[in-house]
Amino acid sequence: MYDYIKGELSAKQSTLKGSFATVEVGGIGYLCEISARDYNELGSKDVKLYTVLIHREDKMSLCGFLHKETRDIFNILTSVSGVGSKMALTLLNEFDSSELIGFVIAGNYKELTRAKGVGPKLAQKIILELKDKLMNFQENEPIVIETANVQNSQALDDAHAVLASLGYERDEIKSAMSKALNITNNNPTAEEILKTTLQILSN
Repeated sequence: MYDYIKGELSAKQSTLKGSFATVEVGGIGYLCEISARDYNELGSKDVKLYTVLIHREDKMSLCGFLHKETRDIFNILTSVSGVGSKMALTLLNEFDSSELIGFVIAGNYKELTRAKGVGPKLAQKIILELKDKLMNFQENEPIVIETANVQNSQALDDAHAVLASLGYERDEIKSAMSKALNITNNNPTAEEILKTTLQILSN
């Protein structure tokens, strides 16, 4: 319903129930629950939050994110059975998007248990379901990037599949990945390519 809200940051607060920001647009204040990471990053009066409308039987609420890819990861997390908005925010408080994606690609469920309330069984479930959602995106035509520092083309394919599943367009993926490969080490892993590419896409 709402893709993003752009306006003046009129208030922010951190409580035992979570972190929140109020963004005023046209005389209306929109209260958004945000991650602790975004709460600490908020500083200016002008703010743009990518939003998700949470609709439950007893109430409606908004979750807001400073970065589009974080919002997209949140949506994928909440599509996993047993993971609600609170648990998704808990994971995004503990890990940044590139870290979380890296754990999924590597199948490293043990790292996820560092997040409060995430036990081994739930961590394995999250890894399995997210890997399926992130890695199984297929395009008719594979993306081609000419580079000398990547010997493992599978790393490129994996990074492309994840970015495409997050909703990025083919041309912007190719442009951002090309820039990322110019500043990464020789023969980077998919996780390293993704981390740098996501940083470029978020600017």
